Amino acid sequence: MSDIGTARLLPWATPEGKPAYLISDGTGRISRLADTIEAVQLDMADDLLDHAADLLDDHRTTPDQLRFLLARMSEALNDVRRIAVSRGARP
Repeated sequence: MSDIGTARLLPWATPEGKPAYLISDGTGRISRLADTIEAVQLDMADDLLDHAADLLDDHRTTPDQLRFLLARMSEALNDVRRIAVSRGARP
């Protein structure tokens, strides 16, 4: 009998918006896809932080630009939180 492992919280939700989980040994195609998506999400969060620094340094930045940035940063923070929960739950 093979070691199946534990449930992994995936970096995407179900069509109903509920958390999606994968039960595997962590070496399959879906696990690798999840790893890739997590890496992209973390890179996007880094890019947003750099962009935020630029906008905050520019006194010509408009409230609409800041509101748009804040919305994207909120999305990125949700992604990063999901990754942290997922990684914290893995052995």
